Amino acid sequence: MRVVPTPLAGVLVVEPHVHRDARGFFLEVFHAGRLAAEGLAIEVAQHNHSCSRGGTLRGLHLQTVEPQGKLVRCVAGEIFDVAVDVRVGSPAFGRWHAERLSAADFRQLWIPPGFAHGFAALADEVQVEYLCTAPYHAEGELAVRWDDPEIGIEWPLADPLLSAKDAAAPRLAELADRLPRYRP
Repeated sequence: MRVVPTPLAGVLVVEPHVHRDARGFFLEVFHAGRLAAEGLAIEVAQHNHSCSRGGTLRGLHLQTVEPQGKLVRCVAGEIFDVAVDVRVGSPAFGRWHAERLSAADFRQLWIPPGFAHGFAALADEVQVEYLCTAPYHAEGELAVRWDDPEIGIEWPLADPLLSAKDAAAPRLAELADRLPRYRP
């Protein structure tokens, strides 16, 4: 496995070694020891799987009670996966980074605690799995408006399918008193 930094400090791309032959392929999706050796120590508390129709946008979501780090991978189709630094006081507050992840490339995106996460489904059907470092807590979940102009994400979808919660989510500035704090 290779861990590659992105322009947004803390957000990382994980590139597993894929072994291919005439039968197909094999890869290690998660290996705690190898990731730790690459500087990414992850303790998994929950494993999630979602399926989305093409044109769906999920997010931007984060959790303030037991904040979650997420290791995201696309197992069917392709997604535009986004991390946004929402830690008040962070030098990168409000900045975002996106990666296209697909079932064909096997790459994963590490989104640390304190970052909002969202993705857009770019294929007719998309399936996404993510390993989380903390269990889900509904009372601590926040949603940030997907098209907040202060963040300025360049989504590849003009008119996405949204949940009612995501369509009504507030802008980042409206959540300032509820967001996590940056701790250098």
